[in-house]
Amino acid sequence: MVGVLIGFAIIGTIIAIGYAIGRIGLLGSAPQFALSRLVFFVLTPSLLFTVLSEADLRVTFSPLILVSAAAATVCFVLYAVVARVFWRRRVPETVIGSLGAGYVNANNIGIPVSLYVLGNAALSAPIVLFQLVIVTPIVMAILDASTLGRTSLRRILKQPFTNPLIVASALGVLVAVTRVDLPTIVTEPFRLIGGAAVPVVLLSFGMSLSGARILEAGAGRRDVLLAGALKLAVMPLAAWAIGRFVFGLEGHDLFVAVVLAALPSAQNVFNYAQRYERGVILARDTVLITTVLSIPVLVVVAALLA
Repeated sequence: MVGVLIGFAIIGTIIAIGYAIGRIGLLGSAPQFALSRLVFFVLTPSLLFTVLSEADLRVTFSPLILVSAAAATVCFVLYAVVARVFWRRRVPETVIGSLGAGYVNANNIGIPVSLYVLGNAALSAPIVLFQLVIVTPIVMAILDASTLGRTSLRRILKQPFTNPLIVASALGVLVAVTRVDLPTIVTEPFRLIGGAAVPVVLLSFGMSLSGARILEAGAGRRDVLLAGALKLAVMPLAAWAIGRFVFGLEGHDLFVAVVLAALPSAQNVFNYAQRYERGVILARDTVLITTVLSIPVLVVVAALLA
């Protein structure tokens, strides 16, 4: 338990430093765009490649991914039923809210938590793949059809192959499966670059909290609160129940499953909302609220299960 709390303390300290940087404007008025692209296209792919290329795939691709997928599906469906059936929300807003309720930040927050709290940065990688390879194409198809009136099978199929996180993860898994012994001159640059991913991500997140305003009047508060409650309360409970009673997980494996389910909503939800210009405020507030409140939720999970 002490080790888990130390892990959270490390994460919290780096986030606080990032917040201070944002408050004083050390990096200028708009550093988020450059940092987010650096993390997405360079730092995190390098980290995923080096971690997965050396990972034990029996641990990485375990029943934990099935538990995470099942818990996410529960939250997707619950939000969609309430928003669509009872509140009569339009399809695009329902999709964005459903993502906020179950699409976890397995990258920016998941990797640091997996590294410092769970002890293995590779644990969140399969969730990244599940969300980007399976969930995202389905979501893009629905949003295309509901906002543009059309969709393209070609566009859906090519998405996984143009995402640097998926490509880097696939290459890392390929190296692990084939057990190719890559020379140091090949692996070390990726290791050094990937080592910057976690601190830069946490600093960037801390900077994003500076000056943020949430739950303003007329911003769809109950939609945000529903998505946040499903994400932070229902999804961890669903992961615990499914992991414990369906897959028979116990001890550390059950702890890992619940922690991964308790991660906040992913920044990608906001990116998708911006891209289609639907549910932008809903996505922004859900991501921000769940990210801030996920820390105490994760601490409670650790106190109960670690």
